[in-house]
Amino acid sequence: MSAPPPLITGLGVVAPTGIGHAEYWRATLAAVNAIGPITRFDSTGYPVRLAGEIGDVDVAGLVPARLAVQTDRWTQLGLAATELALADAGIDPAGLPEYDMAVITASSSGGNEFGQREIEKLWARGPGHVGAYQSTAWFYAASTGQISIRHGMRGPCGVLVAEQAGGLDAIASARRALRADARVAVTGGTEAPLSPYALVCQLTSGRLSRSDDPARGYLPFDAGAGGHVPAEGGAILIMETAASARERGVHPGYGALLGYAATFDPPPGSGREPGLRRAVEAALADARLDPTDIDVVFADAAGVPSLDREEATVLRAVFGPYGVPVTAPKTLTGRMYAGGAPLDVAAAVLALRDAVIPPSSGAITTAVEHRLDLVREGPREAPLRTALVLARGYGGFNSALIVGTDP
Repeated sequence: MSAPPPLITGLGVVAPTGIGHAEYWRATLAAVNAIGPITRFDSTGYPVRLAGEIGDVDVAGLVPARLAVQTDRWTQLGLAATELALADAGIDPAGLPEYDMAVITASSSGGNEFGQREIEKLWARGPGHVGAYQSTAWFYAASTGQISIRHGMRGPCGVLVAEQAGGLDAIASARRALRADARVAVTGGTEAPLSPYALVCQLTSGRLSRSDDPARGYLPFDAGAGGHVPAEGGAILIMETAASARERGVHPGYGALLGYAATFDPPPGSGREPGLRRAVEAALADARLDPTDIDVVFADAAGVPSLDREEATVLRAVFGPYGVPVTAPKTLTGRMYAGGAPLDVAAAVLALRDAVIPPSSGAITTAVEHRLDLVREGPREAPLRTALVLARGYGGFNSALIVGTDP
């Protein structure tokens, strides 16, 4: 007999629409659009002018000053989200065996802002002016390392890199650690991809929106879709075994991780279908569920017409035309890459808790060809027991994850 699925018992959210899951959730249900002009640097001369920015986060209240000077904003957001998640779960790491706690996060952009600042010092003033922390702050595994060190978590540690899909892959890897010998796992991801260097790197994908209108900057499944808006933030989740949650008296928490699968797209021109459908069907099989058991889908929502058509085709093939409610609350914040999928998972379990589907941007007018039941303009009350979260990463990564209230 297989072990019960792991439970999500704590949420730490840092997003343009709110710090902490309660503030984020209120803004999401109210369809607050947090996309606006880039302010973190002068974007004059860049073809992309919009982003989802968090603004002035009280990092000092959540991250010690000594760590703030050693780390990039991306890691600071991850440390802050971890503090929020641990508090939400009611866990004091000092009270648990250090090797029973795992830390597995996702990263895509890394510490680009810190790295750019130090490289500018190198070019302008010479190597003697480059700080020692440049050697670690830019590194894609820095957040996992800093969280692990700060909280004395010496169990399985790792980082997944698969752009937005990596956020789901990290959560699945945490499930693997809990199935082995970990008791508690800190997982998810954050991003801070808003620096000149990072933006130029993202431009090479050809997937960023060139719109100057915040209301229409990110419109997946819309006939006028023209790419996505980048954003900073994400979510850190606390997952633990059902036995641990029961021992602490918090069973069943927000819900359970019921199923997961990941695939990779075939080479372009091969004639084979993209791998998203295989990921969805394999996740359903892993959860031992049928398509009719899924109550809502949190879409990847690329905002690129060809990718939107691919995703809509998969949803119609698996669930039928208009067969399941679909939502993309990330249209209110922008796309957070490795932080976006964990935030979708947080939104999904909050939706299950409150029996309400959060809306996508009300500016979206779904193209007739997609035949999707896209929730827009306002929240939709509905009995919910399961949610499917989809994420795709640049380069061909596909991941699907299912959460539910009834483990």
